[in-house]
Amino acid sequence: MTNHAGFTIDFRTTAGPLVLGIALLAGGCAEEAAIHEATRASSDRLAAGTSRANEDLEKHGSWSARRRWQSRGVGGGGALYSPSINPHDGREIFMASDMKGVYRTRDFGRSWTTLHFHKLQGGVLSQFRFTADPDVLYGVSYTLSTNGIQDVATLAKSTDGGATWDAEITTPGRPGDGHYLFVDRQGTRRLLFSDSTELYFSRDGGRTFRSVHATTWPGGLLVGGVYWDGRDIYVGTSDGLLVSHDNGGTFAVDTSIGGMPAGEKIVSFAGSGHGKRTTFLAVTFSATDGEGNALISADTTGGELDAYAGLYRLKLGERRWKAATSGLGPADKLAFVAMPDDNARVAYVAGGDREKLSPIVLRTVNGGETWQHVFRTDHNANIDTGWSGFEGDMDWEFGEYALGLSVSPTDPDRVALTDLGFVHVSEDGGRTFQQAYVKPADENPRGADTPKSGVYRTSGVEQTSGWWLTFYDEDTMFASLTDIRSALSEDGGESWSRDGANGLSLNTTYHVVRHPYTGALYAATGSVHDIYQSPYLRDARLDGTPSRPSRGGIMVSADKGATWSLFADLGRPVVWLALDPNDPDQLYASAVNSLTGGIYRLDLSAPGAAPAALPAPPRTQGHPYNVHVLKDGSIVATYSGHQPGNTRTFTDRSGVFLLQPGASAWEDRSSPEMHYWTKDIVIDPNDRTESTWYTAVFSHDERFYGGLYRTRDRGATWQRISDRYRVESCAIDPKNAHRMYMTTERDGLWLTENLDDEAPTFVLDEGYPFHHPVRVFWNPRRSKEAWTVSFGGGMRSTFDR
Repeated sequence: MTNHAGFTIDFRTTAGPLVLGIALLAGGCAEEAAIHEATRASSDRLAAGTSRANEDLEKHGSWSARRRWQSRGVGGGGALYSPSINPHDGREIFMASDMKGVYRTRDFGRSWTTLHFHKLQGGVLSQFRFTADPDVLYGVSYTLSTNGIQDVATLAKSTDGGATWDAEITTPGRPGDGHYLFVDRQGTRRLLFSDSTELYFSRDGGRTFRSVHATTWPGGLLVGGVYWDGRDIYVGTSDGLLVSHDNGGTFAVDTSIGGMPAGEKIVSFAGSGHGKRTTFLAVTFSATDGEGNALISADTTGGELDAYAGLYRLKLGERRWKAATSGLGPADKLAFVAMPDDNARVAYVAGGDREKLSPIVLRTVNGGETWQHVFRTDHNANIDTGWSGFEGDMDWEFGEYALGLSVSPTDPDRVALTDLGFVHVSEDGGRTFQQAYVKPADENPRGADTPKSGVYRTSGVEQTSGWWLTFYDEDTMFASLTDIRSALSEDGGESWSRDGANGLSLNTTYHVVRHPYTGALYAATGSVHDIYQSPYLRDARLDGTPSRPSRGGIMVSADKGATWSLFADLGRPVVWLALDPNDPDQLYASAVNSLTGGIYRLDLSAPGAAPAALPAPPRTQGHPYNVHVLKDGSIVATYSGHQPGNTRTFTDRSGVFLLQPGASAWEDRSSPEMHYWTKDIVIDPNDRTESTWYTAVFSHDERFYGGLYRTRDRGATWQRISDRYRVESCAIDPKNAHRMYMTTERDGLWLTENLDDEAPTFVLDEGYPFHHPVRVFWNPRRSKEAWTVSFGGGMRSTFDR
């Protein structure tokens, strides 16, 4: 049985599980709130005329409240942004991932929960702002636009301490173009918010806004920070220091202040103290490159720290910024500065050491006159680590540089740092740091090198992308992942190891099959991540370049996935594998390349024999996806979306295809809606003739074809049984033929319990918090246990019955 990932838009009406020792696949996953831990170790996803009818049927159901999906995995492994510490309760932090997850801890990182995507979604420029009232919070939330191309960023407001985010608020500026948000923490009503070119001010809690500044800089407006001091408001922007002395009535750039070279622009800004005791600090980047092109834009993040130019301080009343770099090394490059509200002597800066390729944090206790490194990565001098650290499974170069920095407004000792993979916290002013992505009991002590092949349990921070789960035996599970490549569990999924030396060297492991006789595992791997997710449909991204072509092949493991070796180098990414149930030594592989991609057959009994290319199905161009070999010898396959060159133009190269036994050409069994972006196809294991198939389809642009389609005659006719905008995959309950999970790109996880009906009713699983589950699996050895993998939200499990 097979599943794949999908997206969701609007709707239109249109006319034997292949387990092999792996998992029973479904398609949608839900997340549970991360579990609290009392102590810390170191400190302690046509037809039938269902268009709008299904929209009415796909409603929320109270049953899902009975089940929660628990976060599982090794913890961390993806970029994290915008940590924000609660001034009223220093144990509480919000932060976001670039995959839209928003994470919240109430015990300073010992455990985390994922906010439900219906409440708030994250992004690269997410922000979470506290006010004088613990119940009133503001944020920037990201959703996918209706055309499915870019994110839409809007303001969100909570009046119940972050439990819900649906209070009334207006988002000014260009629709969906939200960027920076800052709130006066001494009240609840004053806000500054920007789109990519203008800054807007509100005095009434976001009910109304007016424009107070517009940039002419080609890259747009970057707002690095705001300092509020009664009627005086100081805004550090890429246009300079913007000042208001009349409670936001007027704003103007203070051009009388010098000291910063003309070729530099503020990217991060902080202030502390009151009146004459106020001190400002600012990090600058070079404004342009050597050819005069803008380096600074409204979208600049810590990832552009190689443009770092300087660190400056300014005391209120002075007319020149002064360099404040004493203590910084030649390889230190900064992107962030943070200060508490009322202690101008203490501040922190963060970025990366570009020689060691490690995150850095420095602290000052004298207002920026001198700085001292406090995040000391050499031999993890003062850092309790998870699986990433000095000499660990992933060294510090995985995190590499800061992507977010926060200091508690009311406690200068509480600090949170995020980077390309992880989150670390300190509650003693940087004297020590603790990882905050695995359970405290599993962390490694500071002052010692991080051991390799350690076993960890996630603290709830799971921002990896997963594609497949393999259940080898009662205890052994193997996860196929992106970026961190894989994870292995030997205790039924309770804890996981991420062995960087297990032989899997390419970016992503996509799929695994198990030989029914030898027990050997075969893995599809590739150097390109997120294949067939947007924007990874373009030839330019999938094929690579002549000097750096995309790579991929088939790996083999004889020890349950612990170690791997190369079985076949196909010279292009491989995203799917299938064994012939009639002759398991015949392995089929989906290799991705616009010119040479296709489905290849390999003979496992003849190692080293050249793979044999199957003929290309009609209309296709090298983007094969799922492959299934049926019991009668037929082969059914999906081909996914294709965009030529580096364009966003979809071609009709996608669909469902059937190769009959002995035939030399494929038959196109696609419904017209499948011609552009088809994802998983699942063969109904309850149909002994293997004639019932389910196909997941993504909408795109103005073609609202997305949904789940069913055929009972091997693709001769199709019925659309769900019109969710983008459907990734589905999975049928192995113990109940009437139940099916459906995974979607932006609409979360759905379940039907009347699958045999002409118009099944799909209900949102409210217990699954993440917007984009990819596939669902039932543990074949624990029939009540269901698992999901997701696009950027890690793995989750639940007791399904």
